[in-house]
Amino acid sequence: MPRFPVITLVALLLPGAVLAQRPVPYPVTPPREYQRAVQRGTRTTTGEPGMAYWQQWTDYTLEATLDPDAKRITGRAEILYHNRSPNTLPTLFLQLDQNLHAPGAVRLDPEEVTGGIQIRRVVAAGQQLQAGALDQGPAYEVLGTVMGVTPGDPVRPGGQITLEIEWAFTVPQSGAGRMGWNADNLFHIAYWYPQMSVYDDVVGWQTDAYTGNAEFYAGYGSYDVTVVAPTGWIISATGRLTNADEVLPDAVRNRLAAAERSDTVVHVVTADDLAAGRATRAAANGQLRWHFVADTVRDVAFSATRASRWDAARTPVGDRNGDGQTDYARVDALWRASAPKWRNAWRYGQHAIAFHSRWTGLPYPWPHMTIVEGGGIIGGGMEFPMMTLIGDYNNRTDQDLYNVVAHELGHMWVPMLVSNDERRYAWMDEGTTTFNENQARKDFAPDSDPDGEEQQNYLGVARAGLEGEIMRWSDYHYPGEAYTTASYSKPATLLATLRALLGEETFVRAYRKYLSRWRYRQPKPWDFFDTFNGVSGQDLDWFWRSWYYETWTLDQAVASVTTGTTGTTGATGATGTRIVVEDRGYAPMPVRLTITRADGSVEQREIPVDVWLHGETRAEVTVDGSSPVTTVEIDAERKFPDVNRANNRWEKQ
Repeated sequence: MPRFPVITLVALLLPGAVLAQRPVPYPVTPPREYQRAVQRGTRTTTGEPGMAYWQQWTDYTLEATLDPDAKRITGRAEILYHNRSPNTLPTLFLQLDQNLHAPGAVRLDPEEVTGGIQIRRVVAAGQQLQAGALDQGPAYEVLGTVMGVTPGDPVRPGGQITLEIEWAFTVPQSGAGRMGWNADNLFHIAYWYPQMSVYDDVVGWQTDAYTGNAEFYAGYGSYDVTVVAPTGWIISATGRLTNADEVLPDAVRNRLAAAERSDTVVHVVTADDLAAGRATRAAANGQLRWHFVADTVRDVAFSATRASRWDAARTPVGDRNGDGQTDYARVDALWRASAPKWRNAWRYGQHAIAFHSRWTGLPYPWPHMTIVEGGGIIGGGMEFPMMTLIGDYNNRTDQDLYNVVAHELGHMWVPMLVSNDERRYAWMDEGTTTFNENQARKDFAPDSDPDGEEQQNYLGVARAGLEGEIMRWSDYHYPGEAYTTASYSKPATLLATLRALLGEETFVRAYRKYLSRWRYRQPKPWDFFDTFNGVSGQDLDWFWRSWYYETWTLDQAVASVTTGTTGTTGATGATGTRIVVEDRGYAPMPVRLTITRADGSVEQREIPVDVWLHGETRAEVTVDGSSPVTTVEIDAERKFPDVNRANNRWEKQ
């Protein structure tokens, strides 16, 4: 509930004043495809998944062979796709995101051209397919970063199909700043295999091209992954390493086991191990096979390093299974001597995973979280299930490194646990994670004000008139600050604003409800909106419309403060103070007034948002004359993103 008492008032039109018409936010109407999902019972108007909700599932068996000298990946996959939808699927689609680096690819930024993925063999349901038109019978067709497959028989509801695919590609040095290689000692391999496109209950097949900007939308599945690499190269990956005894020396394996029980750092692989060639076991043929398994994840990535130290420790994540006992995950940090700030990366990961588990109410569900230093590949960070790649941060502060760790590890909740469509609505992923990062930063450095900093980031762009609508599809923002603002700083700021609007208890309850009800599912924006509407018991469409669909700004002002006789015209009134507030922006919000008197007393008043929702632009508040008013301030706590705070405060002269 609002902390300020809400006053009942009538909007005021001062004599002789001419006020411009203001837009009034109208209700949010979801698109037709979402409305059809509600009618079919897969979604609801309360924000919950419907009784008929479904989503697809895929079982992957993948093998990748890394040739560090040639910088090549050769891969093969067996993909078992389960059709849990009520629809017959005559054609299947897969993502070939590595084709961002193919000649002629559609890109939003310049990228290295490596040739992309070379598809060598495609088999569907036991029948080998040839490249050809999808509507001309059994065939496969590569269409940029998407591959279509038309099998001999359609995949019917409740049915399944096995695809076998073989491919190879040259690893770009910095693939869209998200994967690649550095020097002769580090690879980070991502978007490296043909991945089933999402077929969901709202859009159907999501086949939007990958242009290097807006990120990924992926379905859940199980993964059985084998990485073949030369001895001496340590492989870290999404999933649980099942054959540690075959690839890790006894000393390294024992230290790794000790880290599972240790609250302080264990140096699993040291500089001495690397220098002496003791980081991995030897193999007769010079190649080791690293085997990982993962269940209910939406992607897999892996790193290969022969120069990275490996630090590890456990961190508490809460009670995963409801047995009343604290569970733990292992945090791994792999970093090279060229990145000395990374000595504390394990501790940053420890704090971030523990904090996000508490804050979201969802314990981190996986056995490890691996943080890989990727100087020369990436500047900031990029997330993958159970893994993240982050720059060396040599020219930044220790706090900056913590901040990016907290952000990338926050992605383990969104989009890894709550899987949204980043191609179209990057704000659901990046904005939510930026907000979560800011809460972790505040916990890690209590004297900081990350929410306030984020608000200023947004306001700077808003004042310059450079922002775009949050609900604009992510790859369709104008170049410059529009995408970043709409995806990161503004939605993060609005979550902090919503918390101030609803109050901490209601906000946290709604926020956690949204995350928990869509865990391992695929929400759309209207599921998010409706969850907050329902849990708060309020119709917040005015908020969603004003802030998410428009680029309206908030500008509340103390127009005048006068002392004299108050009351209606022609009536005898008492001596008091009349405060006139103007709403000079387009985005409506409640007005929270802090009124200070000469005797030191402080009074809080609130003008409800409903006043502005009727199209008014002025309202008045009257207070008694028991002690003269010395200051009046709007939003003294600076919780709402007002573009012009110069007019928020009045002081008696």
